[in-house]
This record gives sequence, structure tokens and C-alpha cells, in this order.
Amino acid sequence: MVRIDKKTLEDLEFSSVLQQVSDFCITEPGTEKSLSIVPFKDAELIAPELHRVKEFTASFEGDNPIPNHGFEPVFKELQLLDIENSALEVSGFRRILSVSETTGTLLKFFKKFEEFYVHLNGLSEAIDYTSAISEEIKKKIDRYGEVRDDASTELATIRKRLNAVKGQINSSFNKALTRYAQAEYLDEIRESVVDNRRVLAVKAMHRRKVNGAVLGNSKTGSIVYIEPQDTLEFANELSNLVYEEQEEVKRILKELTEFCRPHKLLLKSYQEYLIYIDVLYAKAKYAIAINGVLPLLTSEKRIFLNKAYHPLLLISNKKRKEKTFPQTIELLPKKRIVVISGPNAGGKSITLKTVGLLQVMLQSGMLIPCDAQSELCFFDKVLTDIGDNQSIENHLSTYSYRLKKMNQFLKKCNKKTLFLIDEFGTGSDPELGGALAETFLEVFYEREAFGIITTHYTNLKLLANELPDAMNANMQFDSRSLEPLYKLHLGEAGSSFTFEVAQKNGIPYSLINKAKKKIERGKIRFDKTIANLQRERSKLRKTSENLESSTKKAREESKQLEEINARVQEKLESYQELYDANQKLISLGKKFDVLSEKYFNNKRKKQLIDELMKMVMVENSKRKKVAPKVKQREKAKKRNTLKEVEKKVEVIRKRKKKEKEEAKKAPPPKPRIALKVGDRVRMIEGRAIGTIDTIEKNKAIVNYGMFTTNVSMEELEKV
Repeated sequence: MVRIDKKTLEDLEFSSVLQQVSDFCITEPGTEKSLSIVPFKDAELIAPELHRVKEFTASFEGDNPIPNHGFEPVFKELQLLDIENSALEVSGFRRILSVSETTGTLLKFFKKFEEFYVHLNGLSEAIDYTSAISEEIKKKIDRYGEVRDDASTELATIRKRLNAVKGQINSSFNKALTRYAQAEYLDEIRESVVDNRRVLAVKAMHRRKVNGAVLGNSKTGSIVYIEPQDTLEFANELSNLVYEEQEEVKRILKELTEFCRPHKLLLKSYQEYLIYIDVLYAKAKYAIAINGVLPLLTSEKRIFLNKAYHPLLLISNKKRKEKTFPQTIELLPKKRIVVISGPNAGGKSITLKTVGLLQVMLQSGMLIPCDAQSELCFFDKVLTDIGDNQSIENHLSTYSYRLKKMNQFLKKCNKKTLFLIDEFGTGSDPELGGALAETFLEVFYEREAFGIITTHYTNLKLLANELPDAMNANMQFDSRSLEPLYKLHLGEAGSSFTFEVAQKNGIPYSLINKAKKKIERGKIRFDKTIANLQRERSKLRKTSENLESSTKKAREESKQLEEINARVQEKLESYQELYDANQKLISLGKKFDVLSEKYFNNKRKKQLIDELMKMVMVENSKRKKVAPKVKQREKAKKRNTLKEVEKKVEVIRKRKKKEKEEAKKAPPPKPRIALKVGDRVRMIEGRAIGTIDTIEKNKAIVNYGMFTTNVSMEELEKV
């Protein structure tokens, strides 16, 4: 059971976040609902809510955007349906129709695209929807908000007769108008309207000559308004028909109300569903505004916020076009309490509030501004003591109030609790208050609670260093410029830079010196040592980053060298094979030369043929018989090899050509070193290293171990 009290939400300014969320709602009930958001009491409900908000955010940029969910609330109509024999007006039915049809549209949409909106569809399937309400309303009321003529047989008859009577009224009036106008009984305006009835504008002197009912006269008395006798008869009938029409409309609306009354709870569920959709919409819009994401949710007790932003600060800085600094912090079972120290105005409280606010937002079903690889769990309680807590109402001092808060912490704190305390131990004598704070911290530690505290007290920094499952952290501070870096560093305590900050704010150096003399030297030395350690740590971190970069580069170069060595070894093996083949051919050539010389001397053809055949037979005996298919494969392989070699040669040619062009542009080469026998050398464009055996006429025989080669001296360089 999750319990996060109201005071915690106030300390973390959660209401300000809700105000920003509510601004994105498009309905009044949605706005009111979003302002009353609180963390979920059941932890199992949090993850589905987060997934629904994530699906909503994806819909804004997807190909299947969620249809409009706007509606007019039907609270009054639902109240009237509770009252027996009540009847709704046409406008009320139009609002009910809007709620019903909008709900139906959304339910159909989520069902159609359920593979994209899994969690939203799962929620929608719980709604028991019927189209009967909207169908019945549309049968009785048209899209213009008027009761339809065919809403009942009686209404259709009445309206038909109404139209006929209106026609007769117009016809009879026009006849009287023409007749009396020709007799010149009428004034220049001829006619007018009195009480929604057409009347003749008769000159006062002729009023007795016109048959009809007098309905009024002009201010001057020169004109008398008379409704003609013929028209009067039809007008009376019209009044009766209008009354009948109104009564029939009332009866129809009463009947329609009775039809809707049994569906009152259903209509209420539709409205609640649409209000909830509006809240989800607002949460999704807010998530986009703060770059909110769904972090990894873990069942293990762990908080890992990577590049996390305080949402209120992020939006405020965006408006001012200022930079917001993200924070990275991690709490684990083995490092579950973090004591943050450092100078004032360095960002300690913001870091504390960021962790608390993001945790509360997540447990309220809202996406949070951090890296997507962040990991968070859910806590049953989040306890906070942040800000100036002097209570005027209860006549408590800041310290008394804080002690009262600590007492509450001691009652509620357990291994499923996250506690956040700003300026822990302040408000009393530094030594006594610090000792009491140390004791409280030991109790929280023993209960295996997770927490973050900020402090300037040295004893708390030392305690965090001594406890195995706690650690120090500091807000980094540039000691040269005396500017905060707004970056949290885990693992070591921070100096308060008290005198440095005072100096930066213009306090005379003589006063600072005087203050230094008033306190123990050991305290200054300790604070100074921490400051020096921070500086050394910063240097070591930079050195470590450089070494890591160098190591990475060395690994890449080593890998490249291994590849080059493998290629060189392959080439050496192919050169050795070529050398063996050439030696064999030279041997055969020498034998053939001996036979040729012998034949030149003795001219014995038969002996020459015998010797040649013998030599051929000996060589053929050394050859292995190869099957025709194998020969074909070998030929194909050779052809492929030749093609690959040609491609590589073409690439090498292009590269050589490019290198020659660059060499022309390059500065003159360095003076060459004279080479001698025994020098270790390599070819200028090669990597293999050999030793010079002999030098003859600007050519050197280089021994590579497995073979020797004759190379021009100009192509060699000393190693």
C-alpha cells in the first residue's frame, strides 16, 4: 500500500507540476481532475498507467492519431435523471449525444488499432457501451437541435397543419394589404409586426373603414395597427396549433428522458471515461514539453537516474532561454544512503528535489525527464523535510518542527521508504544538533531505508564514509572562478568553500582572515584538505579519461597491426611458393642446357631424345594425377583469383597514383641516410623488415629470412 502524504507533495512542489499538466486539458472536468492527481495507492496500477501515457505520446507523431475526445459535461443532466418525472431539454440531449458518440468513436478506434494501443484498448474494453442511446436521440432530435417532424405521428400532423395555416395567413393578409392600399387607407410603411403578428399600418382617419382587430398605434397616434379580419381567424387557429406543438414536443422529450433514465450509470461511466482520456492526453502533452520518457521499471530496490532534469526548472529555463544542468545519481541496496555536501547555491537542494519529484511523478503515472536507460522502483512511502519549516500556527521554531518531523520519520521509516532531508541537523547548536542528526541517520541506516540528505556537518560526512552501505557525494565547485558547476559527483565529500564564497561576494579579506583565526586550525585544515582532494580528484578524472582514450586508440592500432601482419604472412607464403616453383624451373633449365650442350658437341639425336624422355618421365612421376573435375575447379579458382588480383591491383594503382600526386604537392623529402651491408631496412612503401647482404651497382640483396630479393637502393630506407 503506497502512502505519500500531502506535506511531501507540498515540499516537492508537486502542485506546480499538476498546474502545468492541467493547462493541456481541453475540458473543464479534465482540468479539475488533473489538479487532483495523487500518487497511486496500489503499486500494480502504476505501470499500466505509465504505458497508457506512453502510447498517447506516440500517437501524436504516428500515422493513426487518437480521435478528438472533447465533450460538454452532462453533470446537470445526470442530476435531473435522478429526479423522478423530470424531463431534459433539447440542449441536454445534444450534450448526452456528444458524450455517447465520442465514447463510441474512441472505443472503436482503440479496438481497430489495438496492436498499437494495447494498454489504452485494455482500459477501453472495460467500458460497457451501447449505441441505443445515441440512436434513440437521433431519431427524435436533428443535428440542428430541433425536435424532428417525424418524432411522432401527432407532431407530424400538427406541423403539417401549421404550415398550411401560415400559408393561409400570408395569403389573406396580402389580399387585405392590396385592397386597402389601393383605397389609400394605409400609411407609407404599409405594414408592421406587433406581438409577432403581421398588421396593417392604417391611417388614423380611416381606422373605422378597415375590418379587424386593433393591436396598437404609433407614438404620435397618426397610425393604427390593425390585423385584418380574415387573417385574425387563421391567427387564432395558428395559436392553438403552436400550443399543441409545444405540448407534443414536451411529451416527446419526456418520453426520451424516460428512455435515458435507466442508462444513467452508463452515461456517467462514459463521461468519467472521457475525463480520464483528457487527463491522459494532458499527461502525454506535458511529457512532450519536458522530454519525458518511461524509464526501466524494476522490482529490485534501486534508483538510477541518468541525466535527470527538474521539470519545473527545465520549463522555467526554457522560457528564459537558459541552460538546465542534468544530474546523474544512483542508489543501490549496497549504496542506499547518499550524503551530499558542498557550497551553498551549488545545486544540492535541486538535486534532492529532482529525485523526490521524479519519484512522485512516476508513482502518479507521469513520464519523467531523464535518459530512457534510467531505472526506478516504487516506494511505499516518500518522506521529506525540505525548506524553512518554521511553524507560526503551532508556535514551533524551525528546530522544534524538524525534531517533530524526525519523530514521524522514526515511526514510518522502513526498507520500503525513500527519505529526503535538506540541511540535515541544522537549527540548533552545530555540535549537539550534528550529534543528534548522526544518531537519526544511524537509525535510518539500520532500518535499510533509501535516502538522500544534504548537509554541511563534518560528522555526517565522516559517518557516511564509515558506513558500508552509505556514501558521500558533492556538488562540484570551481575553486578558481568560485562558480558552482551544478554537477553531482558520487564517492567523496565536498568542501563548503565558506571563505571562498564569502570572498567572491565582496566580504573584505581582512574580515575573512579574522574569522579564520577565530576557529580551530584543524577545522580549516580539514576543510582545505577536502577542497584539495576535490581538485586532485578532478585532475585524476581527466587523466583517467585521457588514458582510457589512449588505451582505446592503442587497441585499435594493435588490431590494425595484427591484420597487416596476417596479410604480410600470407604474402610471404605466396612468395615462398613462387620462389620454390622458380627454383624448380631453373633446375630444369640447367638440365636442359646440359643436354643441349652435349647434343651440340656430339650431334647424337637419339641419345638426346632418350635423355629428354627420361627427364620428362622423371618430372611426370613427381606430378600427382588430378581428376578432370578437380582440374576444372582449380582453373575456375585460378580465374577467380586472377580477377580478385586484378581488382586489387587496380585499387593499388589508383592509390599509388593518388600518393604520387600528393607527393608532388608535399614538401621535399628529408636527406637520405647512406645504407651499408648489415643495415636493417624496409621498402619505402612496405612494412616487411630485412637485412642487406650485399650491395652492387646501386642494388642491394635484402635477406627477409625465408627468401632474398634484389632491390634498388632508392627504394629502401633504414629502420
